[in-house]
Amino acid sequence: MTDRIYFDNAATTCLDPVVLEAMMPYLTSSYGNPSSIYSYGRESRLAIENARKSVAKILNAHPAEIFFTSGGTESSNTAISAAVRDLGCKHIISSEIEHHATLHTVEYLHRTGDVQLSYVKLLPNGHIDMSDLESLLAGSNERCLVSLMHANNEIGNMLDISATGELCKKYNAIFHSDTVQTVGHFPFDLRNTPVHFITGAGHKFHGPKGVGILYINENVRITPFVHGGSQERNMRAGTENLYGIVGFAKALELATANHEMDRQKIQATRLHMKEQLEQHIPGVSFNGDPFGASLYTVLSVSFPKTDKSEMILFNMDINNICASGGSACTSGADAGSHVIRAINNNENQMTVRFSFSKYNTKEEVDAVVRKLKEMI
Repeated sequence: MTDRIYFDNAATTCLDPVVLEAMMPYLTSSYGNPSSIYSYGRESRLAIENARKSVAKILNAHPAEIFFTSGGTESSNTAISAAVRDLGCKHIISSEIEHHATLHTVEYLHRTGDVQLSYVKLLPNGHIDMSDLESLLAGSNERCLVSLMHANNEIGNMLDISATGELCKKYNAIFHSDTVQTVGHFPFDLRNTPVHFITGAGHKFHGPKGVGILYINENVRITPFVHGGSQERNMRAGTENLYGIVGFAKALELATANHEMDRQKIQATRLHMKEQLEQHIPGVSFNGDPFGASLYTVLSVSFPKTDKSEMILFNMDINNICASGGSACTSGADAGSHVIRAINNNENQMTVRFSFSKYNTKEEVDAVVRKLKEMI
């Protein structure tokens, strides 16, 4: 098996050739600075504003609510810091299974004494305990920021974003949702969703790395996170990532146009993997709520722990199979997954996350399951 099998699409995806094509002019001939007043710069400015309009239309938001950033991490940091600094939130309610971009930010603000921090209880299947969320909101005597992700990047569990938003509204709380795993994979209607901040990252849906969005609801007024220029309507200083922004919008257009077809294909690949693993690997189990309220791109699998399965990621890598143990965003030494620890702290299991894209096939699944059988 010389060809690499890539099952780590929740970490990043390959760039769609059509997206690269849309970016090429801005990497080569159309390189004017969007802030320049001559026509060459104005062309770049126009490309950015057209991208903004396109993204806003797809998410059913106003163009003035869309800000381009370097990705999901910057977007979440901006939203969380602003809620505390500008919107009077003195109590953050989050969960122990958030992405580190959120977790580390709220922990930092708690350590510096800026906020009180509460973690909402989790149900055994990894979902948020909504009644606990309501009692935390009801019991708080400070204004709350609720920061809960839309779909978990390791187990795929999805939050009911509308129900959560309505709860926040009831208690006058600010609501930030890390939607990095769902923008580009899930239809949004932001005008009719009670949320103050959402985030996106181009590289999760076959766009370029290093570009993302922060949606800031028009009723929210915050100050910049990055200072030094008037770019992004005075919200984010620094010369814009012109070709990244064009690529982000193009990737989102493609993802939206082909959404239903891609979703069905990916869902079928994922279901096939679940069935093949159950058939061929004794004792295999699945984390979260994989066939309930769950993202169709992610399958978190636990294998019984043996001498052989402890080396499973290493052996898959040798066999040209890319998957991740926990979250790929903490590379290097594998410290284990904080998500799996929070919902299924079983020392006798080895967890692997397989995540799929429109380019994966059932034949690849079969090849991986054959290899796993040999390894385990």
